[in-house]
Amino acid sequence: MKKTSTKNNSQSLCMAMACKASWRSFYALLLPLLFLLLSQAAVTATGQQQQQWSQEACAPFSCGLFHDISHPFRRTTDPPQCGDRMYELTCDSDKATISIGSTHYLITQLSYKRGTIRLVDPKFASGSCGLPSQSLTPSDDYSSFGVFSPAGNVWASFMNCTRRIEGLASYRPVPCLSNNNTFVYVVVADGGNRLSYLYPSCHFLSMIPAIDAESSTRDAFRILHMGFDLLFYEASNDWKRIIRQCAIESKSLFFDLLRGKHMLSQVYFLPYSEIHFAFCIGDHYQRAFITQITIAVVVFIQIVQLLAVFLILGRLVIAPMIVWFLLGYKLWNRGVTVDLIEKFLRRQQTLMPTRYAYSELIAITRHFREKLGQGGFGSVFKGELLGDRFVAVKMLSNSKCNGDDFINEVSTLGRIHHVNVVRLVGYCSDGSKRALIYEYMPNGSLDKYIFAPNGTNGHFFTSEKLIQIAIGIARGIDYLHQGCDMQILHFDIKPHNILIDHNFTPKISDFGLAKLYPKTNALVSISAARGTIGYIAPELISRSFGKISFKSDVYSFGMLLMEMAGRRRNVDPHAGNSSQVYYPSWIYDKLTQPDEVEVVNKFEIQDLEKKLAIVGLWCIQLRPSDRPTMSRVIEMLEVDDVDCLPIPPKPFLSSRNSSTDRSSILTKHSFDSISIELSSVVSE
Repeated sequence: MKKTSTKNNSQSLCMAMACKASWRSFYALLLPLLFLLLSQAAVTATGQQQQQWSQEACAPFSCGLFHDISHPFRRTTDPPQCGDRMYELTCDSDKATISIGSTHYLITQLSYKRGTIRLVDPKFASGSCGLPSQSLTPSDDYSSFGVFSPAGNVWASFMNCTRRIEGLASYRPVPCLSNNNTFVYVVVADGGNRLSYLYPSCHFLSMIPAIDAESSTRDAFRILHMGFDLLFYEASNDWKRIIRQCAIESKSLFFDLLRGKHMLSQVYFLPYSEIHFAFCIGDHYQRAFITQITIAVVVFIQIVQLLAVFLILGRLVIAPMIVWFLLGYKLWNRGVTVDLIEKFLRRQQTLMPTRYAYSELIAITRHFREKLGQGGFGSVFKGELLGDRFVAVKMLSNSKCNGDDFINEVSTLGRIHHVNVVRLVGYCSDGSKRALIYEYMPNGSLDKYIFAPNGTNGHFFTSEKLIQIAIGIARGIDYLHQGCDMQILHFDIKPHNILIDHNFTPKISDFGLAKLYPKTNALVSISAARGTIGYIAPELISRSFGKISFKSDVYSFGMLLMEMAGRRRNVDPHAGNSSQVYYPSWIYDKLTQPDEVEVVNKFEIQDLEKKLAIVGLWCIQLRPSDRPTMSRVIEMLEVDDVDCLPIPPKPFLSSRNSSTDRSSILTKHSFDSISIELSSVVSE
């Protein structure tokens, strides 16, 4: 009897525990059901009231030339419950307009069957010439279109080009916006979000959707006069009906899963009902905020369900999880030491650039799809490494590189690590295919910022920023001269070879003419002049001016400083005054004879620009021995009081009144002496 009683008590205890666990499971499964039922009841009540209001006050209306217009569209005078305020129309006697952004677009077609509305920009409605009222660019969420979305993939892109585009039928000119120096074109093409058809000499101005017109249509404004189609959603204001329908479907799916035979299957498939509810809302209702709210509610319900499941299965799950956590923590401690060693080895490996095969370059550049530029060395293409790391791939032509010299240059430049020097990421030497892979500079070169009119490129450097950029370039050159094991002479310092990264930090690039020498060498031996006309030091043209050394880079940097100070090229044949043709000579006269300048013409120069000019004049002294070192240049640029900087001797051969003659003589001398040698540079 005692054994039987004990057995019965044990069975009763087991049944009580099983019953308790079953109730917990039932509560966990009941939560989403209650949510769906409450949602359906609330939606049913509000839906009936909304339907009654709509029958009483919301009748189809006419607007302009359109009739029988109903929701989601409404007029400004309609009751609040009619239509959607985001689809509000402005009606006139013969036209209907709708507002997108800051522009009222003319409605020319409205189709409920296709769910499209055709709009025309007011500037193009009369067939006039000009830019769109506002730019409507494509994006993932079409935020610039408000509640609409584009019905097609044809875009009309306006672009401003610095030179005439010929031979491209897709570039349709806009005569009313063009002049002698600026050419505006319209390109009507598919896939406007990538602008793959953007010509290198052109800049993007504006964009607007267009209909799929025939390519033979020459006048782009005829296409723009026809307007563009947008999609709208007729059921946008009937969200309560959609929620009610999706709730019914999810409830039915929930009970089907609840009837499953296995408890684990019920728990595993239970979230499917909520997931179905979220996707159902997203399929019927295209607005982002409703979808986001739905997802948030579904996530909250699933979190509650997971907590309930953990409470039920806690005793079976928590203990093994603690054991696995302790084991994982020990393994993680051992892995930390391994990771430190691996990171150290990788840092040592990154001291040398990576070698790539030509087939890898094809993958990196996506078959050389995006071309960044073209030069005498070859072409530069944009590429992407693993980890979304963008690079610039410079493909060298066969006539511009020698095998041994190329590898030697790569191994040396690959060890240069300085914030103001473009880093060499890798190289390719695969048969006759040779390339250099540099870090990508998204903001281009310095010349487009200092030579362009104010605001043309979206950035116009202040005098303080120019000083910072000048100091950064000087530090980079000083590092090449003094910071490496070997002295590196660049021989081609100019604005085009100064690249700007995403933080607007200057970086020296293009070491195609650079040479390496021991620091102990006081004399550099080369057999031909190297560099760019206008920046070449005099000793590179004629040895009578002095010895070739690192002071040649100082001269080129001085010419760069003069251009940064005046925000113009050193030689400008289009200058209004003949004395201003050669800028260094003109600014020297302004700095040394201020009294005469005030009598002839009012002359003002800011202190920071004056500092750039004075330091630049010191750097372009004819004799290399009179030029400062780059370390001294950095000190002068960092001086706060510009009046402390002495005015250097006049660094020109000609007298004060013959600056134009000096410019023409030197320029002619430079062209006659090195025009042929620059095409093929050979070292002794």
